[in-house]
Amino acid sequence: MSDPIAPPSAPATGAEMSTAETLTGIFFEPSRTFEALRARPRFLVAGIILLILACLVTVLLYTRVDMGQYIRDRIERSPNAAQLSEDQKDMQVKMGKNLGMAAIPISVPIIIAGGAALYLLGVLAFGGSISYKKSLAVWAYSSIPPSVLGALIAILVLFLKSSDSIDPEHMVATNPAVLLGEDASKILVAILSQFDLLRFYGMFLAALGLRKVAKISSGQAWGVVIALWAIGALLRIGSAAIFGR
Repeated sequence: MSDPIAPPSAPATGAEMSTAETLTGIFFEPSRTFEALRARPRFLVAGIILLILACLVTVLLYTRVDMGQYIRDRIERSPNAAQLSEDQKDMQVKMGKNLGMAAIPISVPIIIAGGAALYLLGVLAFGGSISYKKSLAVWAYSSIPPSVLGALIAILVLFLKSSDSIDPEHMVATNPAVLLGEDASKILVAILSQFDLLRFYGMFLAALGLRKVAKISSGQAWGVVIALWAIGALLRIGSAAIFGR
């Protein structure tokens, strides 16, 4: 009696990628990478890399630039500087330096978690469906390429420019706001800073990731990304209009 014919094996989808492959693939094969993340969502290593990049740039910044003097100069230029005593200014400088160092390891996980939640709500609002874990994967991986490029630019600026000419708030000059002088309107600066090349790169990757991972249309994915960008832009411009910063 002949052996039964074995059923044909399922064709390989090519979607399986290791963590190392996803970390390199997000630069060169983002579409395939997000397809792999849909099958096996992961975000922890990507999140750790984002945290390390932020901490590295912050440590180098505090090493190269006298942040105490920078904060003091900002205080002296503020409208209420005349109302502050020297002791109060010293206290604000000390608090500013300590908060600046502590904010990075705290803010990065919060931004990743909050951003993923916004993607989840955005996909649901546009009629799609996605799990929170997959939203975390999209946010973390779409953030890696612009964050790596931004960190490289910041490091080059920190080491190639003299320390007294470095502006900590505008080290990564990838938007038109860098062309404006210090006396430019804060509202205009806020508006122009929203048209940032690295931000648009991240938006492209996020829209691609949502389309692949959540399996929604390109229009729905871009609708989520652009809506969140517009909300963030309005908040930033509103802050500049109300608080002057």
